[in-house]
Amino acid sequence: MTQTRAIRGPYLTFHADPFTVDPMEALHHEPDGLILIENGLITAAGSWDSLRNTIPAGTAVDHYPDMLISAGMIDTHVHYPQLPVIASYGEQLLEWLENYVFPAEARYADITYARAVARQFLSELLRVGTTTAAVYCTVHPQSVDAFFEESERLNTCMIAGKVLMDRNAPENLRDTAQSGYDQSAELIARWHNRGRQLYAVTPRFAPTSTPEQLDLAGALLATKPDLFMQTHLLENRSEIAWVRELFPDRASYLDVYDKAGLLRPRAILAHAVHAEEADFQRCHDTGCSIAHCPGSNQFLGSGSFPLFKALNPERRVHVGIGSDIGAGPALSLLQVLSDAYKVAQGLQTKLHPAQGLWLATAGGAQSLGLEHRIGSIRPGLYADLCIFDPAATPLGRIRAQTAETLADRLFALTMLGDDRSIAATYVAGQLLHKRNAA
Repeated sequence: MTQTRAIRGPYLTFHADPFTVDPMEALHHEPDGLILIENGLITAAGSWDSLRNTIPAGTAVDHYPDMLISAGMIDTHVHYPQLPVIASYGEQLLEWLENYVFPAEARYADITYARAVARQFLSELLRVGTTTAAVYCTVHPQSVDAFFEESERLNTCMIAGKVLMDRNAPENLRDTAQSGYDQSAELIARWHNRGRQLYAVTPRFAPTSTPEQLDLAGALLATKPDLFMQTHLLENRSEIAWVRELFPDRASYLDVYDKAGLLRPRAILAHAVHAEEADFQRCHDTGCSIAHCPGSNQFLGSGSFPLFKALNPERRVHVGIGSDIGAGPALSLLQVLSDAYKVAQGLQTKLHPAQGLWLATAGGAQSLGLEHRIGSIRPGLYADLCIFDPAATPLGRIRAQTAETLADRLFALTMLGDDRSIAATYVAGQLLHKRNAA
């Protein structure tokens, strides 16, 4: 049976890259728009007046006259097992892993526990308007099954994978190079391209994988051209020094991954706070992307990612935005974009609100190679949508009264917005979150 839905209200989408043209000229704003949806896909999008007579008979129209409708947001780096230890106090990266993360992740050997957290995590994602994410599970295969089971139930487009970790971790969180390969291969066969689920080969980071495991990760990645890869890169000075000790024959931290065959399109490198020009050039050459995680970088004292250096048009690198829960203290990408603006200011650059929204939607989709499926409001794409309410909070209401332009309204939303600013979230045309609903 054909399922139809129509959504009316002001909507925003991108028809150009706001880092290459005037940011507001890259943004299409339909003040009174209509989005028509059939079987989860957008079939038409335009003005209410031009499309109102094409609404199929019997189709209910969800109307959001005072909101801003956007493509659903895309989180390019997050750890679902770390949700229970979000906002844990006072460490930098390596100590934080040892004191908080590893003990928390040990619990995911229990699939019942993993299922409970996966359900909480995905519910929270929808509550903050995030409809796609690149997600780290734990070393336990059952943690991946638990996550994908829940994502499949919701029909969300998620990228996830089992962490590969065969050294420098507690014994109960280590696999071996071969078992990591075998378990990942089984998970790929079970979940990759099953409905909207996508698999990422996931070595945690260079220090917790032997060269043999990284080589096998590269071999696994080579088995299918559309697999993803995710790992961490150049996050913390102590981490970088440790990688230099562990891999003395490699030219750089990035070269560790390069030699293992891990750099290619759909490879997501989180952080890259301390990347240098040669790193950016190699990322450009190989087509991999960087997940910019300003909230967690500040929380762990890692440093400031030079976003505009990465986006140098002479050797542009794909960049998405990441919450990095649990080091990141907020799952809401609106709050992460507020952090991104402040980090850019500290580096004497300016992140326009349209550029921020692009990173969280169309740019995020592009960085993942999924722009043909998600990230924009146009026919043929999935109807993954986020309904922003700029006046949802007391401060938001005050600020909305003085916002005279769309750019000003967007900026206030990204500075003041949080989970309360999401009135509703749709996944493949289905309303899966409505603010204040039971």
